[in-house]
Amino acid sequence: MPSPGAARPRRVSGPTGLTRSFSKADSGTWIETAGTVVRLYADERGPERHQRFVLDSGGGRTLLVLHNLDVAERVPLGIGDRVRVRGLYEWNDEGGLVHWTHRDPMDREPGGWIRWRRRTWR
Repeated sequence: MPSPGAARPRRVSGPTGLTRSFSKADSGTWIETAGTVVRLYADERGPERHQRFVLDSGGGRTLLVLHNLDVAERVPLGIGDRVRVRGLYEWNDEGGLVHWTHRDPMDREPGGWIRWRRRTWR
């Protein structure tokens, strides 16, 4: 897993920052956004396991969230749940994805998180 600290990414938050990152095809940016879970996928299996879900963050944007289950606990989400997410944004033409929604196992960066029902998963 590449270190998110290598490029010292910019931080953006809210729908405006997300829209700007999407329009610039701006990958490697720390973002914070909130939205509604609109789709749940089966866990990604492979060298790393990820919980996967799609977040409607408003403004016509959806994000695929990849939450690493080898580093953090599963978030018991359901369709329609409102969540807040902090992680690294990676652009794609479908709206993008967010990963690194967990603590940094090497303690070099603050890392990311998912907040749901007054609890934070890191």
